[in-house]
Amino acid sequence: MTIEELQTAAEQAIAEGDFDKAEELIEKIKNFQETGASDKRSDEDNFEKADEDKEDDDEKEKEEQRSEKQMEQRSTKQTDKGEKRKMAEKVLDQQGTEDVEVRSFEAFIKSKGAEKRDGLTTVGAEAVIPIERLTNPQKQPETVVDLRNFVEKVPVTTGAGSYPILLKNKGVMVSVEELAKNPELAKPEFKKVSWEVGQYRGYIPISQEAIDDSSIDLAGLVAEHINRQALNTANAEISKVLKTATAKTLTSIDDLKDLINVEIDPAYPVSIVASQSFFNAVDKLKDKDGRYLLQQDVTAESGYRLLGRSVVVISDEVIGTKAGDQVAFIGDIKAFAKFFDRKQTSVRWVDNDTYGQLLAGYLRFDVKAADTDAGVYATLAIAEGK
Repeated sequence: MTIEELQTAAEQAIAEGDFDKAEELIEKIKNFQETGASDKRSDEDNFEKADEDKEDDDEKEKEEQRSEKQMEQRSTKQTDKGEKRKMAEKVLDQQGTEDVEVRSFEAFIKSKGAEKRDGLTTVGAEAVIPIERLTNPQKQPETVVDLRNFVEKVPVTTGAGSYPILLKNKGVMVSVEELAKNPELAKPEFKKVSWEVGQYRGYIPISQEAIDDSSIDLAGLVAEHINRQALNTANAEISKVLKTATAKTLTSIDDLKDLINVEIDPAYPVSIVASQSFFNAVDKLKDKDGRYLLQQDVTAESGYRLLGRSVVVISDEVIGTKAGDQVAFIGDIKAFAKFFDRKQTSVRWVDNDTYGQLLAGYLRFDVKAADTDAGVYATLAIAEGK
């Protein structure tokens, strides 16, 4: 019986007048209470021990958490360091790679070719000028346009050869009956373009005193002179080929639209390589609604598009013959002209009988017209108001 049942039974015995039974039940209740108190003390001792064990466990858990937190902090610091190191490496990739190549090039210059560090690109005994030196906007006040970036470059390993051009495919298939003999399809037609690389070279004299006492960017000075002359040479030769395209005179805006929209095959991605004077003239042209034909476009080389085509602007004397020439190549320049590149712009030391050195620049290439249907050489002769 539980203590509640004993109490109920004792109360009932007292109510019935059975005091002996009630006294017996009360005695049982007392014994039960004493037993319960002992058990309670035992339970309390157990609880206290459990609490102590729990406190110990909590302390251990807190210690483990502190250790884990410290490890996480150390890991975070290491990760941060790793991230910073990666960021630094990325910055070096973006900014330092050029410095490594330039320092290696400077060492090659100052050691007269004796020192060749890692990062220096060589072709035989010659050092290839870092491409980053090609067009440095801080040193070139004018806009530099390299036409080699617009024609198709064809690397070659010999001095001469031929390049096959697959002509436009105008063939169609014919309908045949089931199980009938297969008719012969039109064969592909090729045009061979013969090329022969030319040699372009020159030198820059540098005194030994300048080499010994130089505190300026000697490598940058040399690279700027040689590479700019190489760029001018390539542009001049490419322009010579562009001028061989079919000539056409444009006397109205409609002539210009007919040329771009109809006369040149729509398969060609048309672009415009224009002289400054040509660009200046079309910049003033308006359609019948009074809107300028040239539209701004930040993705285009010049920042403008003409009738939806990108425009590249170069000097009158390069694409034309004299200042004021309103001329342009209109068409697919990549399909029209091929740049056969035999050797990159490189430098090497050559002997000199004075107290100094001659740093020679050297490149080999050829430019040929390939697909002559890909564009025309246009002269603008639009009178005011047309």
